[in-house]
Amino acid sequence: MSDYRDIITIDPSKRGGKPCIRGLRMTVYDVLEYLASGMSEDEIMADFPELETSDIRACLSFAADRERRLVSLPVE
Repeated sequence: MSDYRDIITIDPSKRGGKPCIRGLRMTVYDVLEYLASGMSEDEIMADFPELETSDIRACLSFAADRERRLVSLPVE
């Protein structure tokens, strides 16, 4: 799979600067929310034919990378 940075774009003029897929108005958050609600990749792509499997995987990679970069709070 290609690097998610080739797919996920941030443009202040689209969706308030939220991370989007290939400059489309579909955000990473939208895709993650669909997956979290139980939709399959095939269902998402059927509803949004402009998306590809690599787009959905890029959203997951982006989210994993963002999670990895979060600073952990010390345990008391």
